[in-house]
Amino acid sequence: MSDPTPVIDDLRDESDELDRLVAALSPEQWALATPAPGWTVAHQIAHLAWTDRSALLAVTDEDAFRALVAKALAAPDTFVDEGAEEGAALAPDTLLQRWREGRTALDKALRAAPPGARFPWYGPPMAAASMASARLMETWAHGQDVADALGVRRPPTDRLRHVARLGVRTRDFAFGVRGLPVPAGEFRVELRAPSGDLWTYGPEDAPQRVTGPALDFCLLVTQRAHRADLALRAEGPDADAWLDIAQAFAGPPGAGRPPQGGTR
Repeated sequence: MSDPTPVIDDLRDESDELDRLVAALSPEQWALATPAPGWTVAHQIAHLAWTDRSALLAVTDEDAFRALVAKALAAPDTFVDEGAEEGAALAPDTLLQRWREGRTALDKALRAAPPGARFPWYGPPMAAASMASARLMETWAHGQDVADALGVRRPPTDRLRHVARLGVRTRDFAFGVRGLPVPAGEFRVELRAPSGDLWTYGPEDAPQRVTGPALDFCLLVTQRAHRADLALRAEGPDADAWLDIAQAFAGPPGAGRPPQGGTR
């Protein structure tokens, strides 16, 4: 992904779509509980605003970002929640404006990044395209929490290809973060895109594989739905185990979501 422009464009569009969903909400709707325990709609948007600002520091002020990492390491269990709580306490109009300003500044910084530049992050350093992909993944996932709280079904788009790609690339991380042995070989992953295209990853002749709708795979790797509620199929014991633990986000293993009793 040498040219980051397409994924930066998709990040902008994903953010704009979520913005349209929340822009006209009432104060009562901002206070609705989302599937994330203890987090309201306001917490979800506040978290996105906070991580956009973190990413902006990573791209534009490495020393300030490293100070932020040190603060996170000093309070690893509360740091993320504290950032969300701070933003959620703002008036909705103020929070919305903060999110808009932060993501606009990040958009400009990513587009202006020198070719080949890599930026520090909470995990390994990332290029501009990888940073934009990670931000899109989070924006889509937290947007799903908002949509669930509002009872809205969002039509999936092919922007999900960035989330799916991250989900595949983080396979080994998902095993490693749980102290489990990493499978020796690659899996074949075949996903049906919202457009009807087939997205494929890994060798065609791999003995273990995962198949199903791209939307379901993205819901799984962002832990926005339980495997039992998704139309994903695994062939092979390691691939089957992966579907129980997959996570495309950095940090400790997530608790995931309980099954809802049916496919989405």
